[in-house]
Amino acid sequence: MTYAYKTMNSPVGELKLVASDKGLAAIIWEKDSPDRVKLGAMAEDDDHPVLAEAARQIGEYFDGKRTAFDVPLDFRGTEFQKSVWEALLRIPFGETRSYAEIARAVGRPTAFRAVGAANGRNPISIIAPCHRVIGTNGALTGFAGGLEAKALLLGIEGRPA
Repeated sequence: MTYAYKTMNSPVGELKLVASDKGLAAIIWEKDSPDRVKLGAMAEDDDHPVLAEAARQIGEYFDGKRTAFDVPLDFRGTEFQKSVWEALLRIPFGETRSYAEIARAVGRPTAFRAVGAANGRNPISIIAPCHRVIGTNGALTGFAGGLEAKALLLGIEGRPA
């Protein structure tokens, strides 16, 4: 399968949006590690309907006009990773959760380190809001887009970082 992609500029740098036939498969950061999200062959397609809609909604988010997304998503990962990423989708706009809280939400209360690893591999950042996951002490912790981007995203949502 060949994925379609388009790039967009944003306040956190250039983002590469990637879609399959089923939905948005990834949002890749400008300085992302090439090993974080592995998808395979890609072809640029600025007119792909899922990518166009995702770019529109992400733009609205950055403009402060959107608090939820409704583009179709196509998560690729293990069942555990997918359960963590689905839990991310349930964190309300402007709220945060700890890794331990996500571990409890997925029914694996002692798996907070595994939750952290799955969170770090979240292929659809921003929309599946891994930036809303923070340390138990409230500290901002690792983020593929960088802690500065994480702070900016939380600031957009009205949470001081």
